[in-house]
Amino acid sequence: MQNDQRTPCENPLWPCAMTGAVACLSGFEDLAVVVHGSSGCYFYPASLVGVPIHGTFLVESEVIFGTEPRLAEVIRELDGRYSRIAVVNTCVPAIMGEDLAGLARDGQVLFVDSPGFLGDLEAGYRRALDTIAPEVDTGTPGVNIDGVCRTDPFCRGNAIEARRLLSLAGAPVATTFCLDRYDAVHRAAPFTVGTNPDLASGVGTWCGSLLGLDAVGETFERLSAAIDGVDSRPVAEEIAWADARIRKACGKYLKRFDPPRVVIAASNAYAAFAGDLLDRYLGADIACVAARNAPGGCSGDATSSTDFSAIREMIRDAEPDLVIGSSYERTVAPGAAFVGLTSPLRGRVLLSSRAVAGVEGALQLMDDVLNACANRNRRPESENADLF
Repeated sequence: MQNDQRTPCENPLWPCAMTGAVACLSGFEDLAVVVHGSSGCYFYPASLVGVPIHGTFLVESEVIFGTEPRLAEVIRELDGRYSRIAVVNTCVPAIMGEDLAGLARDGQVLFVDSPGFLGDLEAGYRRALDTIAPEVDTGTPGVNIDGVCRTDPFCRGNAIEARRLLSLAGAPVATTFCLDRYDAVHRAAPFTVGTNPDLASGVGTWCGSLLGLDAVGETFERLSAAIDGVDSRPVAEEIAWADARIRKACGKYLKRFDPPRVVIAASNAYAAFAGDLLDRYLGADIACVAARNAPGGCSGDATSSTDFSAIREMIRDAEPDLVIGSSYERTVAPGAAFVGLTSPLRGRVLLSSRAVAGVEGALQLMDDVLNACANRNRRPESENADLF
């Protein structure tokens, strides 16, 4: 295993804890998020979360003489526009150790100490949740959804698909972590399902993941057993229908083309989901997995790493037919088919709310894989006309 020796702030493949905290907090529509730091600290998360955030844009004199006046000015400008304000501390103010408690205003201003050197995105996401301190209300009906993160290109699609499946089973949707109103975090339901286990909130009783068809089925069986009125059968029927469609399409593909050799680079949970799907339905050769947030599980000659130079060598050595990951990995193997599974995804228009989680998530990933691989291996149009 090869690990990147740079700090999280210096590694574009490993978003830092500050970015994770911003991703968590910016999911609450009535909460203003202020990045307390330099312009560089502001613009990186601002480019990923897709919603307006705010910054103090500290300069040298404020670092020398104190940052409180500048932060107080930004808070005054936002006062009355949001129900609450969350201030995310970055590296320099954290090291300075200023006491900013006087700006708290009886809980209307939250301070999240999540400098980049604290760790990776997941660490910052959890630090922000700990600061918010979610509460379970046993009287709240339904099921919470967690694992929804604003830096994820599939954030909104995952939330929509999770809500659709819960509705299909007759389960009301409670709090969505984190794509909801702020007050919802303090009246969460007793049960929770996740769209991305890497970002499990820890709120309520965990009933399972929605990543992968098997996981969806098992999760809704648990919900059916735990909550009166929840019926897992409609979801099971959808899973069977989706499984049949994927098998039919993959069978047609494999009559014409060999199984692809694949490199996967994504978060640990997403990478495992994609690898299982491709192995099961296409018999794909998973050459290597590079997990963004933690050492990923690999087999054979595969390796895991968060160091782009190491990932570049892994991809070149593997000579893949298909790369699943971000724009970074795509540049290394321009001749391979490519499917985007993690940010950044540059050079693509992404308007629709595409999912990775749930039944639709499995179908959409296989759509992308089969189309990308078929295009790469394209024969004369007359031979491919009825491929799918």
